[in-house]
Amino acid sequence: MNIFRYFEGRVEAALEGLVEEGVLPPGLDYTRVAVEPPRDPSHGDLSTNAAMVLAKLAGAKPRDLAERLAARLSTEEAVVEVSVAGPGFINLRLEPAFWLARVPDILRAGPSYGASDLGKDAAVNVEYVSANPTGPMHVGHVRGAVFGDALANLLEKVGYRVCREYYINDAGGQIEVLSRSAFLRYREALGHDIGEIPEGLYPGDYLKPVGASLAATHGKDLLEKDEPQALQIAREAAVEAMMELIRGDLAVLGITHEVFFSELSLHRSGAVERTLKTLEGKGLIYIGTLEPPKGELPDDWEARPQTLFRSTQFGDDVDRALKKSDGSWTYFAPDIAYHLDKFERGYRLMIDVWGADHSGYIKRMKAAIAGVTGGEAEFDVKVCQMVRLFRNGEPVRMSKRSGDFITLRDVVDEVGKDVVRFMMLTRKNDAPLDFDFAKVMEQSRDNPVFYVQYAHARIHSVLRKAVEEGGYDLSDGALANAPLGRLGDEAEMTLMRAMAAFPRQVEQAALAHEPHRIAFYLYDLASAFHALWNKGKDEPSLRFILPDDRDATLARLALIRAAAHVIASGLGVLGVEPIEEMR
Repeated sequence: MNIFRYFEGRVEAALEGLVEEGVLPPGLDYTRVAVEPPRDPSHGDLSTNAAMVLAKLAGAKPRDLAERLAARLSTEEAVVEVSVAGPGFINLRLEPAFWLARVPDILRAGPSYGASDLGKDAAVNVEYVSANPTGPMHVGHVRGAVFGDALANLLEKVGYRVCREYYINDAGGQIEVLSRSAFLRYREALGHDIGEIPEGLYPGDYLKPVGASLAATHGKDLLEKDEPQALQIAREAAVEAMMELIRGDLAVLGITHEVFFSELSLHRSGAVERTLKTLEGKGLIYIGTLEPPKGELPDDWEARPQTLFRSTQFGDDVDRALKKSDGSWTYFAPDIAYHLDKFERGYRLMIDVWGADHSGYIKRMKAAIAGVTGGEAEFDVKVCQMVRLFRNGEPVRMSKRSGDFITLRDVVDEVGKDVVRFMMLTRKNDAPLDFDFAKVMEQSRDNPVFYVQYAHARIHSVLRKAVEEGGYDLSDGALANAPLGRLGDEAEMTLMRAMAAFPRQVEQAALAHEPHRIAFYLYDLASAFHALWNKGKDEPSLRFILPDDRDATLARLALIRAAAHVIASGLGVLGVEPIEEMR
């Protein structure tokens, strides 16, 4: 149960009552009416802006309308106090029994608690990682991979039908470099002295197996072929091998994609040309000359007629080129074709997760998608800033395996999948993130992944002890019938309110496309649980297991069992396995 959505419904019912009284005109739009937690918890449990957003439409003063609405809301069964604050906010305080009733709700839902039908089974495409297939995944890819996967989990949690997609950039200059690098390793595998890896080629040892495979398959035949033909064979083998490597790297993070889409397939199928014809038919392509870029001119810049997309018609700063001077497509052209393909596959909502170095590309892609889909597609880009690696405050050196970067596997092998996934979501995606190998393994409150996992493990430790010492039936069905009226301490109520807020947190995070909100929420929930635990250490009557009071024990076991379900549900969104015992 999303209590905030529930009370939005009650507020709307009260507003309709005012319509019947003639206080409000019929047909008002309630979409801006919200019920949220008040900024200051001392003001109550819920707050609504209804009077503020409807007063002008109703021709009334916000405060006067708030008083009339407050009078109606005061009759709600769960409401014990209503107050009007400031220019017209209405604050509600709910009776303890309302909060107590949420515990059985959570126990019945189990780890699925927080799921909803908000998305109404709408199809959404989440494209993330999409690293160039030129080597193993490096730490720069980790954050976007985890963010995209957690976002996909989050959207599924609220009822969207999600496709996880990877766009294989297997066309362009970097793939040409890959093919030449693989061919060099092929010669090495044949026994040739290749010397130092030439500047501009990929130096990592990860290409040695590709060279060995080419040598085993083709012997010396490739040396006798024309260079373009030999490099084409090397290219196909290298891309296939790199994608296999990348899939394996993602698997150690628990990440899989339903679709791997090849950029090269767009070129071979003629999709790029067809897309440009579509844009041309809409009058969105023309031949023109761009103004010189602001600031210092690049050495290779020249004023010349180009094939341009009318990007400024959709909010971009300048129109954008679709062809290079040699007549080949710019990166922009196949990217438009790719997103049109998504649209034609039925995705009206598309989310791309990009690295920070692509920020300047957002406006033109939004413009292109608006143009090519006639404004029917919703397109959101989430930019993930860099991750900086440290060890005890000192920057981490490069990886020998890769040649010039830290690999994803280096990180996961050292600290584990769950630590990596959680820590990558402890900052908003567009803020830089520092990852210190030593700090993420600390067992302290300052380490959020430990703090949350410790709360879950502590709860299960109590539950095991309750079974061993008291023979309690700790099934969810039995605990849902526990005498919850025995609860009432403020620390217990704080934990209950925190748990009841989870469905709203999930929906708000999904609407904002911000899975880090779940990590933040879990830390706060863990803090509420640990506070209750510590209070029981100081006040024996508040301990979870009271040998002489079976009813109070059952009520508290039900409360913390519900808390464990909420933690497990949130960790599931993050792709983190909840721990039942700390080792």
